[in-house]
Amino acid sequence: MNPGLAAYKLYRALTYAASPLIRLHLQWRRFRGLEHLQRWPERLGHASQPRKPGPLVWFHAVSLGEGMIAIPVIKHCIRKMPNLNVLVTITTLSAFEVLSKKIPSEVILQFSPVDTPSSIRSFLHYWKPSAIVLMESELWPNLIMDASKNGITLALLNARISEKSFKLWSGPVLLPLISLMLSKFSLIVPLSTEQGIRFQLLQAPPYIINFSGDLKYVIEDFGVNECGRMNIDNLRQQLSHKQVWMASSIHRGEEEIISGVHNVLMQLRPNIMTIIVPRHPQQGREIAKKLERQGHYVVLRSQHERFKPETNIYVVDTLGELRQMYTLTPIAVIGGSFLPGLSGHNISEAAAAGCAILTGRHVGHFSHMVLEMQQLNPLSVLQVSGKLELEKSLTELFTNTTLLEARRRAAKEAFSFKGWFSKRVDAYQLVSELIVVGLERASYGRTDWKGRVKQQSIAAGNQLSGTGLW
Repeated sequence: MNPGLAAYKLYRALTYAASPLIRLHLQWRRFRGLEHLQRWPERLGHASQPRKPGPLVWFHAVSLGEGMIAIPVIKHCIRKMPNLNVLVTITTLSAFEVLSKKIPSEVILQFSPVDTPSSIRSFLHYWKPSAIVLMESELWPNLIMDASKNGITLALLNARISEKSFKLWSGPVLLPLISLMLSKFSLIVPLSTEQGIRFQLLQAPPYIINFSGDLKYVIEDFGVNECGRMNIDNLRQQLSHKQVWMASSIHRGEEEIISGVHNVLMQLRPNIMTIIVPRHPQQGREIAKKLERQGHYVVLRSQHERFKPETNIYVVDTLGELRQMYTLTPIAVIGGSFLPGLSGHNISEAAAAGCAILTGRHVGHFSHMVLEMQQLNPLSVLQVSGKLELEKSLTELFTNTTLLEARRRAAKEAFSFKGWFSKRVDAYQLVSELIVVGLERASYGRTDWKGRVKQQSIAAGNQLSGTGLW
């Protein structure tokens, strides 16, 4: 038997045997508030919304960041194919709460099925997608193999594999399995050249790999309603007499670093205002209580309170407002990067807002984004090693207005160039063309259909050859 197929059969048997435990685990997560109270059965492949007649494309994103970069692609596909049904699945509650307000009204939003044979079978049988677009690193064996078995076109967009996962998949046991899985795709669009090389080393067919640049640079303006705009304007007015900096996407443990830096800055600049945006909003109240015990005057955004004269820390414990928050601060410190084991966060939204950007050294796959922006302008992103370097850098920015403005301008200019370049390459066109192939597959024999996908992928690669990304 083929080693990859043997490894898959073993995985399928294990996930089948573990299905009752996985169901219990989901119920436990529901009890803890980590799964939707009413819609958690969707995680087992049970739909809660009707399937409309006509062709359907399924976009899957694990969390909010991946979901946000999928939205422009979805809108492009709907414009090109108005009769297309689109299903979006996500895994996290935070992504569900935000995306339900951001995606087009005609798009169906569900929670993704866990990768057990019965859940995937139920899900595919009900929704019958013609094509599946997976975002970034969602490589699930049962999903991929069952989709291929049912003749469903597969694409991996803004594709990436972390260094840890790459080492795991590269081992002698799992390499045959990942090679088999990647052979089922018709299109893989890596977010960087380095990631493209990783996929080739994992034996993805070269003709299915096309480069478009990181889609996180392509930020769509969703706009803010009148109430939201007035709220932000009110905040801006309250902050007008403060020296503001923001620490965003802060993970557990990093608040200690931010608090320590805040204490030092307060001694030098008594009118300092530190905005803290936790990675997980539910941690906001916990962070606020801890800071208050240390003697700080804290306001939680969810409480809708006005600042008092003594307020010096603002904790944003709400969802979907990070982009607006960046417009309130000249300096953004991007968290998830100061402690070992973390892997950074997207810096492009802060750059788009014209913030001077600082981040730690633990940036994971975002290292390519940091490097690209630094190559365009060395002042665009500053990496610091820890609390002491962060203190020193922030103190310098607050005391040197010329340097602060230079870093703000560098970040915005670097983002503008990268965002324009990604749009020019236009991965959306690649995906929409592939979806058309998936919708037409019934008109072709299996061999002819795969051959047509190969021809279109090679042609798309030739179109990109002059961009420097192919």
